[in-house]
Amino acid sequence: MEDVDNMDTVRKSPIKLDHATLRTSDLEGTRNFLEAVLDLTPGYRPAFPFPGYWLYADGEPIVHIIPGRGGRVDRSGETIDHVGFRLSGYDRYRDKLTALGIRYSLMDLTELDERRIFIRTPTGVLLELVFRGEPASTAYPIQHPSSDAEAS
Repeated sequence: MEDVDNMDTVRKSPIKLDHATLRTSDLEGTRNFLEAVLDLTPGYRPAFPFPGYWLYADGEPIVHIIPGRGGRVDRSGETIDHVGFRLSGYDRYRDKLTALGIRYSLMDLTELDERRIFIRTPTGVLLELVFRGEPASTAYPIQHPSSDAEAS
């Protein structure tokens, strides 16, 4: 624990989420999905004694995927609800999701100047795609999250 005199310095230190680790019963399907949807690329991963992938964006391993047993997650208990990614190119991502046949839900938060798209991985993990500072397009009506991709 830091000395109390150094706490102001500790609190002012920048914080950045390093990565998210997803457990999945479908390593290959989840990897392929994240590559196709988010343009992540597999890269170096230490030789752990279990299978998995580290997926990179801009040279950083931001998503780790490792084996899980499968089955539905009890979202009413203590768990991480979803993972959000800050992106740009809202209309391009909508077009890509439509072309890939991936179901999604939408949410605009005008007070934050944000647009959001909610999707699920093949095994049901909820992902939130956040687009800041991209005005609403007349090409797409605003929808609210459905049971297919719930927002929290």
